[in-house]
Amino acid sequence: MSDLKGKTAIVTGGSRDIGRSCSIKLGEQGCNVVVNYNANQTAADETVAAIKAAGGRAIAVKGDMTRKADVDRLVAKTVKAYGADIHVLVNNVGGLVARKKLAEMDEEFFNHVMALNMNSTFLATQAVVPHMPKGSSIVNLASLAGRDGGGGGASAYSVSKGAVITFTRSMAKELGPEGIRCNALCPGMIDTTFHDTFTPDAVRRNVESSVPLRRQGHPDECAETVVFLASEKSAYITGANIDINGGMFFS
Repeated sequence: MSDLKGKTAIVTGGSRDIGRSCSIKLGEQGCNVVVNYNANQTAADETVAAIKAAGGRAIAVKGDMTRKADVDRLVAKTVKAYGADIHVLVNNVGGLVARKKLAEMDEEFFNHVMALNMNSTFLATQAVVPHMPKGSSIVNLASLAGRDGGGGGASAYSVSKGAVITFTRSMAKELGPEGIRCNALCPGMIDTTFHDTFTPDAVRRNVESSVPLRRQGHPDECAETVVFLASEKSAYITGANIDINGGMFFS
């Protein structure tokens, strides 16, 4: 029996791609899953349906994770649905928004990207931690871009994900004495709508041919690692930023 059975998990941005895979995999382990979404209710409802079809329990909660009031509402609805304890938080909200070089960016754009990736992680962590009992786990979604600076026009995104990496380490130190672990994933080229939108096919084919494993990753491969980090099987791992990139980059 999974040690996650009956525990409550929040997945921010949990309705598609890596977030959907995380939501479903946690549901398969017996978690009560709260699928946060901001715009696409259809995708969120489909994710909830997939969790229930696998025998899990789930609800979808709309909210913009860059807004404290929405984050607080997400936590309140989680507590109302499944009780006061929240055992797993997956901070998956984030995005590139657009590729812009230094001269093309204005302050509003830079702040928006930072808020989307870093502020959302901070706000959700701050709101959920008071509900986390000893043995709970936070998993943040950082990025390979936070390690290597990213591709062209991705400096704002890279900086924000680098901040997530450092925040993960800081929270591991701060929350460790309370029995709460904090780790992160640094995905490389994963086959998602993110790359459908921002990465040309020619670049993706080049990555496939050059990485040691000769392919892109799948969202489920990230989600399996999230489940491991959420479970007691990783009880002595905290502050880790785990590369999932097929050997594209060694940290």
